[in-house]
Amino acid sequence: MKRIVLASRSPRRTELMKYITEDFTAVSPDVEESFIEGASWEDNAMHVSYLKAKAVSETDSPEYDVIIAADTTVVLGDEVMGKPSDEADAKRMLSMLSGRTHSVYTGVCIITKKRTLTFCEETLVTFRRISDREMDDYIATGEPMDKAGAYGIQGRGRIFVEKIDGNYENVMGLPLTRLMEVLSGMGEDC
Repeated sequence: MKRIVLASRSPRRTELMKYITEDFTAVSPDVEESFIEGASWEDNAMHVSYLKAKAVSETDSPEYDVIIAADTTVVLGDEVMGKPSDEADAKRMLSMLSGRTHSVYTGVCIITKKRTLTFCEETLVTFRRISDREMDDYIATGEPMDKAGAYGIQGRGRIFVEKIDGNYENVMGLPLTRLMEVLSGMGEDC
């Protein structure tokens, strides 16, 4: 049996990974997430996922055959929507996303003993118009405070989503369909 390590402590990624296998270990990579100046959003998401996977591969434990790491970036126009610093920042982000379409990029890195492979998935998410009161009520739940873009599509934030073009799980942080395709294509290497 392959020893699989998920280089993430994200509850959402852990939940999604369980659709692929229950037999994996989740570890938190110790890495400084940094963007490459002038690189595309896709390349930056893949770069950060690589940094996470590489950091775990260079530790003594756990033993692994396959390491899977992911990094999700929410982008509106030219602005990265990271995790909000406070409630005012969450409201600023939700106001900007209201009635508009944004991109969610998830870069994935897979490291085995024989090779390293990265890919990126993009999903377009369109929000309906959100009233100030709806934003305030949502922020009061605390849900947006640890989420890129200040919303969780798998939680109460789903009520703002008018349309999705692409993979739903990608918005949660791990594009399962593409991940399974890539893992299957790797054959014996993974």
